[in-house]
Amino acid sequence: FAVFLVFDLFGRNEKGSYLAYLAALLPVNYYWSLGFDPLVAYIILFVLWDITLLRDTIGIYLKKDKEINETLLYLFLGIIIQLIVTAIIPDVNASLKSSTDQVWFFWLPNVHTHPLASVALGFRIAATLMVLLVILPLILDIRDEEATLPILIVFVVVFILPFLYLSFIWVPEAMGVLTFLFSVILFVVLILITRSGKET
Repeated sequence: FAVFLVFDLFGRNEKGSYLAYLAALLPVNYYWSLGFDPLVAYIILFVLWDITLLRDTIGIYLKKDKEINETLLYLFLGIIIQLIVTAIIPDVNASLKSSTDQVWFFWLPNVHTHPLASVALGFRIAATLMVLLVILPLILDIRDEEATLPILIVFVVVFILPFLYLSFIWVPEAMGVLTFLFSVILFVVLILITRSGKET
């Protein structure tokens, strides 16, 4: 992971640095496969992704050597691969199902029943930071651009799933209300920072 995190320092002018999103899966899932706490494993994964997202955000807006589309593509690919792994590893070793909940075919960590409040809080913070590090570059990218109302609505709809997840891990009882609130806030922010193209 560290090699791909600093890949640009080698001066190869290639896109190998984006592989950090995928390389982060290796140590995390190895840690989980050894029988350690799955919630801690996911904290490590989210922190590694947070570091990579921060690197790319700096690269996009300060150094101008990163692409937001490439960043989101590799992050999304990493999430998909991780979901596939969560469906396979626990079926190979049933003991790894402890402290997880089955959601469809996937075994995901249960943040609400973890015995250590500090670990659960760390997971929530790391997950929240990851979502913010995805939203912030997109907001900066679309700022002062022309965007019609339907485009803004689609933009908000894309983030409903992340908002649902954040609401679930923080306050599951108010998941619907919080998701709606987050969506409205994002919609208002987008209206304020974009142009319709019809201004006079």
